[in-house]
Amino acid sequence: AKKKGGKAKGGNEKKGAKVFKTKCSQCHTVEAGGAHKQGPNLHGFWGKTSGQADGYSYTAANKESGVTWEDKTLFDYLENPKKYIKGTKMVFAGMKKADERQNIIAFLKKSTS
Repeated sequence: AKKKGGKAKGGNEKKGAKVFKTKCSQCHTVEAGGAHKQGPNLHGFWGKTSGQADGYSYTAANKESGVTWEDKTLFDYLENPKKYIKGTKMVFAGMKKADERQNIIAFLKKSTS
């Protein structure tokens, strides 16, 4: 169950960093100038449209999704990436726990800007 209004400020950045390390860092980096791995470097992605990182080969589905990355879109995307952007090559199954997604969002918002 989603908490009303809890998404934007509900995340714990430190817990989010741990979640990123265990579930995301094998495919993504967050630092400026970080390498693309299986997934793109995420630095600067906040507030941008999906499929924009220079030098990364995105699927057409990702480039054409029109998704702007922010609290709500990331919250929904991270629950089930393949359902949210049909045709994405992101192999991650998703995070079912709302608090885990809020934490990772808090971490990403800070670490990628």
